[in-house]
Amino acid sequence: MKIPQLVVRRGRARTAAVVLAVMMGVLSVAFFRAQVVRGTAWALQSESNRLRVLPIPAPRGTIFDRYGKVIADNVPSYSVSLFPAPTDSLRASLRRLQPLLGLEDGFVEQLLEQARTDRRQPLLVVGDAEYEDVATLEELRAEFPDVFLEMRPKRRYTAGPALGHTLGYVGEISQDELELPTFEGYEQRMVIGKDGLERQYEGSLQGMQGVRYIEVDAVGRVVGSFEGQAAAPALPGRDLQLNVDLDLVRYIHEIFPEDRRGAVVALNVADGGVLALYSAPSFDPNDFVGGIDRGLWEQLNRDPTRPLFNRAVVGRYPPASTWKVAAAAIALKMGVLEPGEVMPAPCTGSFRYGNDVRRCWYPAGHGHQDLAGALAHSCNVYFYQVGVRIGLDNLVREGSRLGFAEPCGVDLPVESTGVFPATLGFWEDRYGFPPTENEVLSLAIGQGPNDQTPLKMAQFYVALARDGTAPAPRLAVSRAAEPPGPDWSLDLNGEDLEAIREGLRQVTAPGGTAFLSTLEHWDLIGKTGTAQQGLGEEPAHAWFVGLAGAWGGRPEIVVAVIIEEGVSGSAAAAPIAAKAADFHLRRKYGIPTDTIQTLREHYQLGVPAPWAGRGRRETE
Repeated sequence: MKIPQLVVRRGRARTAAVVLAVMMGVLSVAFFRAQVVRGTAWALQSESNRLRVLPIPAPRGTIFDRYGKVIADNVPSYSVSLFPAPTDSLRASLRRLQPLLGLEDGFVEQLLEQARTDRRQPLLVVGDAEYEDVATLEELRAEFPDVFLEMRPKRRYTAGPALGHTLGYVGEISQDELELPTFEGYEQRMVIGKDGLERQYEGSLQGMQGVRYIEVDAVGRVVGSFEGQAAAPALPGRDLQLNVDLDLVRYIHEIFPEDRRGAVVALNVADGGVLALYSAPSFDPNDFVGGIDRGLWEQLNRDPTRPLFNRAVVGRYPPASTWKVAAAAIALKMGVLEPGEVMPAPCTGSFRYGNDVRRCWYPAGHGHQDLAGALAHSCNVYFYQVGVRIGLDNLVREGSRLGFAEPCGVDLPVESTGVFPATLGFWEDRYGFPPTENEVLSLAIGQGPNDQTPLKMAQFYVALARDGTAPAPRLAVSRAAEPPGPDWSLDLNGEDLEAIREGLRQVTAPGGTAFLSTLEHWDLIGKTGTAQQGLGEEPAHAWFVGLAGAWGGRPEIVVAVIIEEGVSGSAAAAPIAAKAADFHLRRKYGIPTDTIQTLREHYQLGVPAPWAGRGRRETE
């Protein structure tokens, strides 16, 4: 029996309807999933193709001096960069930018090489562009679709080279630095502290980068504003206040002889705060901002005067007669010397110890001297005998105890450790032979294996100015979270300390080696030194370390000065120390500054100095 044609057709229609319904259902599910379920994801992908994410550099924290004056801050600047692209496209863009930005061919090749090493990051062309160049690029933006301009904070150092070694400088982080644990979380193109305080306090000065979006078209060209839209603003770094006296450092920079190398360190007696840390010659940290010119960098490194070398905290010099004070302190502590004691052998210009004959700097001799007189005249023969009484083993042990083989603990990334024998094995380790007892003669007068930084000598004299203890020198004002460092102690009683200070007082009294550096308003005392180099064939280094304060009061400032090949501590170093102390104390007490300060200047210019000859503290 045949099935009616109509029934067959109806069955086929129902099957087709079912299939069509299933297909429509599948399409509806697909459309629902694409438009509703995954709509947000597609929107985000579309948005990410339209927007480029760029970091917003954070301004570094501002650095202030002890009086609130700005030492380092930030000013606006503009950078010119290219979006990542194939090398040929970058080359073409750079060629078009060359006449506008004054780019040299060699520099263009350097940029291309840099782009090859990292194809993901925008290529920084100019880190600190002139405003006129930025304005021109804004007007010609249609011709430079792959260029974007960015306003970023630029570091500025108000003191220039006066504080170059103290502050250090900033620069773009390197690939090697990115791999260090210290810089975990940092990104390429971030500016970091490279040296000095900028490096020491990088963690607090850095701040936190922000994020902004720039709109681009389908081929990656910038549309809309170069500024984009900020999604998260940058957070500036924390400010930093220093113990440094900005005007004092500038003044030292002005009076330091231009043709000389050396250093000046000034410490506040009350808390060990660093008032000045100056090394000459210096460099201008502003030259490093935005990337230092390669020619200038090579010049700084080839310069035989070594302007990048921080002589104040890294340079080490024989302390010479400035260390005789340490020998005296050790002898007094051991009880082998009394303050008013006269040595049995008078100074006749030489001293014999066994078969060894040592000379005094004064061939005619100083005759019989007590401790104060020996310090005033810097008599070598007196201190040869002090060294013999102490003994080599005791002098080495006590000198090490006083920290002359240790750093001061200043808050800088680099500080030299003093050279001083920790044990008698020092000679065997360094020179290959055991020491003889006459090595004590050289050590007692600050020569031999004894090299110290100007900062260490200043710290030692802070202890003399106080109660025999000295805190670690600090550039930054200590935060409450920072535990205070241990004081450096001489372990001397008040009578012995006063005996040493009396000797320092006679150095600047009439007849003393630094009498011509005395001041009108302040009681300046201290010790000169003449440090031989090597075998003594080259000119000697000149030292002076002094204490100054109001007449009738306690010392308030310590100043250490070293002049390389300055020959005479009294003529070359002492006047700088005196003028620096005078400048700081005048400003501290509201006394007008004067260009005629030391007694020598009064004599040279014929200006009366009725105050001259005041040899002891007294109340005016």
